[in-house]
Amino acid sequence: MRPIVLTVKQWQKVKDILRHEHPKTVFMLRDKMKRVLGFTVREHQSWIESPKMDSPTHGYSQFEIHLDFYSEKKRSMFLLKFSEILNNDNGTM
Repeated sequence: MRPIVLTVKQWQKVKDILRHEHPKTVFMLRDKMKRVLGFTVREHQSWIESPKMDSPTHGYSQFEIHLDFYSEKKRSMFLLKFSEILNNDNGTM
């Protein structure tokens, strides 16, 4: 299953909502997060190629949050619940 890729701002919004719905222990243990929420969180840094070839670095590094889902049902529910945040580019509601 492909991970859901979020910006840091999007993840902060989603995490704030989830923290109001679930106890702190869900976020402390990866096994419990996987069991309750259906996913685990992974920080990822990817290289984005620069469209300008005259740039000295030819790209830049981008920090992302990847949510690795283990249940298709929970992934679908997550997408439905947080679609407004995920579809908004800057993570604001």
